[in-house]
Amino acid sequence: MTVPETTATTATTIATTTAAVGEASGAEALRPHAEDAFADELKALAAADDRPRPARWRLSPWAVATYLQGGTLPDGTVITPKYVGPRRLIEVAVTTLATDRALLLLGVPGTAKTWVSEHLAAAVSGDSTLLVQGTAGTPEEAVRYGWNYAQLLAHGPSRDALVPSPLMRAMADGMTARVEELTRIPADVQDSLITILSEKTLPIPELGQEVQAVRGFNVIATANDRDRGVNELSSALRRRFNTVVLPLPATPDAEVDIVSRRVDQIGRSLDLPAAPEGLAEIRRVVTVFRELRDGVTTDGRTKLKAPSGTLSTAEAISVVTNGLALAAHFGDGILRPGDVAAGILGAVVRDPAADRVVWQEYLETVVRERDGWKDFYRACREVSV
Repeated sequence: MTVPETTATTATTIATTTAAVGEASGAEALRPHAEDAFADELKALAAADDRPRPARWRLSPWAVATYLQGGTLPDGTVITPKYVGPRRLIEVAVTTLATDRALLLLGVPGTAKTWVSEHLAAAVSGDSTLLVQGTAGTPEEAVRYGWNYAQLLAHGPSRDALVPSPLMRAMADGMTARVEELTRIPADVQDSLITILSEKTLPIPELGQEVQAVRGFNVIATANDRDRGVNELSSALRRRFNTVVLPLPATPDAEVDIVSRRVDQIGRSLDLPAAPEGLAEIRRVVTVFRELRDGVTTDGRTKLKAPSGTLSTAEAISVVTNGLALAAHFGDGILRPGDVAAGILGAVVRDPAADRVVWQEYLETVVRERDGWKDFYRACREVSV
């Protein structure tokens, strides 16, 4: 697709301005894009990567999987894990992107679908920002294209007046586009993807033209298990995806590792204390979440009522991060039970009537009787009154 001169000039101006802002304040970004936050690792992988790369990929499939799962390169460079879980799932996801099939990451809330999607796009295309955020109000223009109405009214339909969607840009440049929360998007808008994914083309009937995808183009979509029945994917659209289900962490140790790593990354950007100083509290938060989520204590002896919330790993990360902020600004910098108690209460008690009963029963029958948890019990009782 040839970019019109007017559009190209505007894009260049925006890019130049963005680059200037990035150079001045990139170090201050609260949440850098994956390709920026892990630029050194991606550069080291590219230098060490001597395996075949699909068209327009920055790395080989092996290197992309290594970037996600972590490892040590021959020169000693350590690649930190971005996803802690079965390697085979990541290998299947990466292999799918190397074919003409789109990838659907499916799972319950908090299983790192968005995180994996972002890092896959960063490793494959070097750009994770070609994103369509799915909501109940996502319009068809967000998937296909829109119009600059000032240009449209002044000169009629033309390439100058056309505003490409992230998907259209990805098609034209052979990049990876992302669609978040696909099942939140209305069904008629979802179906706009069918031609793009099956024919690899995007018709522009107003101009009698089309945009054909070039090699390297693909789509990563995410969907939430809890959204089944909201805007269920049609069978026609579902057939265009290979689905990879991301599970919850298999073991408490794996979940503690995930929470610790992510909290440490977030904490560094917020100048918070290092998470390892509060490892005991992180393990306690994870234990509470897993027991209430599974409906049984870790030793299997006591069955529990499950609250209405998901109590996901992502929520555990949020509770611990907030606790570290409390410890840093109103404590001695060390994560303690009183710093996480309120966050846990907020995560568990979503329905004030039903969930409060579940939480009180768990406190009195499990937490109160557990060795070494007296301080945690007292802290939770204080915020639960």
